[in-house]
Amino acid sequence: KLCEGILNILEEDTKTSCQVACLEALRILSRDKKVLVPVTTKRNMQILMRLAKLDTVEDPLERVSEFPVIVEALKCLCNIIFNSAVAQKLSLELNLAAMLCSLLEKCKDQQFVDDIKCFDLRLLFLLSLLHTDIRSQLRQELQGVQVLTQALERSVGVRWTEEYKVAEDRDRPPLSLQETDCAIEALKALFNVTLDSWNVHSENESHQFRYMAAILRHCLLTTGPTEDKTEELH
Repeated sequence: KLCEGILNILEEDTKTSCQVACLEALRILSRDKKVLVPVTTKRNMQILMRLAKLDTVEDPLERVSEFPVIVEALKCLCNIIFNSAVAQKLSLELNLAAMLCSLLEKCKDQQFVDDIKCFDLRLLFLLSLLHTDIRSQLRQELQGVQVLTQALERSVGVRWTEEYKVAEDRDRPPLSLQETDCAIEALKALFNVTLDSWNVHSENESHQFRYMAAILRHCLLTTGPTEDKTEELH
């Protein structure tokens, strides 16, 4: 009942501070699988998707004041999808993966969106891990390899010298914590999406994998903010 009450408040047009507080409470509650059973419905998923800006393809990310709401809503969706098989099935019905790819595209060239990107990528990782149909959808329909590779490329600051050769900069400073976390989530999602890709069929796929391989090599030469984060990245 507490979760339902929180979601009823979130369905209304409340203040940003109230939305963040409600989402933080829901995120903590959503770690409990028993609590999730009555609240994992299509309506409730759609409420969270709307708050995470996953219901409108057209709207750009312009209001920085809304960014904390988007991040908390994405965190809630991560917990719910990880803990609920029903939510995983609803994700396919609601076309969540496509919405996440669209949000990732909106983050391109935007400031202050590292947390949004990170949890968008984490959610794509979870969906591609837990639902084989969504993994196939990402690979075949949503150009997931390209989308995730580009997200990884932006996270690690790739500069190209030739088509498949990345500039090496030995004096480059380590990645920030947020850049490293985004790169790690992109790598995890890429692993899932390319898991069944041992047989490359087309020229475009061949290009995509050579492009990705150059970025992966760059990742191995890149350091994070700490030794632990560098090891996790590698």
